[in-house]
Amino acid sequence: QVQLVESGGGLVQPGGTLRLSCAASGSIFRIRAMGWYRQAPGKQRELVAITTSGGTTNYADSVKGRFTISRDNTNNTVSLQMNSLKPEDTAVYYCNVDYVTYSGNIQRASWGQGTQVTVSS
Repeated sequence: QVQLVESGGGLVQPGGTLRLSCAASGSIFRIRAMGWYRQAPGKQRELVAITTSGGTTNYADSVKGRFTISRDNTNNTVSLQMNSLKPEDTAVYYCNVDYVTYSGNIQRASWGQGTQVTVSS
């Protein structure tokens, strides 16, 4: 089992910044992709940003140029720097990872509890 713990959310004014962090722990041989997702009230969960083990990153169009995803492979952590926040960024943010087990299987972790981001004046 792999556990994901997100942190760093909060209340911020429009135009402000937040930095989210996520730590993955458990029986992990190697992490492949690491991503951030969000779910606003009444909406489906959507991919915000993702980074592969090779360093490729992709972003949702709505956050390009404002958000930056980064990872620390030594500590199995992934961060999301969020700048120029807008009210429409308000959501619960979750991370998730695709990882390789010690037996060689590729798995996706179960969702963590997420961290609330609220952008409001």
